[in-house]
Amino acid sequence: MPTPPNPAPGSTGDPLHGVTLERMLNEMVDYLGWAQMGRRVKVACFTSEPSVASSLKFLRRTPWARAKVEAMYLDMLRKRARKDP
Repeated sequence: MPTPPNPAPGSTGDPLHGVTLERMLNEMVDYLGWAQMGRRVKVACFTSEPSVASSLKFLRRTPWARAKVEAMYLDMLRKRARKDP
């Protein structure tokens, strides 16, 4: 799974810049799985019949949950970066 490249000169430096919510969810599902995601962010769309479509719909309407998912994604990127030489 690719990690976002280092920011180009003149860019915002935001690691989430250009990363869609759908991409975040797909990468986290592959890396963590729905069960782990549901333990870390307690929302029904991760624990009760989880799907990317239902999660996208919920997260786009719920700013507090989206913020937690974005933080979880950044944490996942840091952990993956430590594992990859």
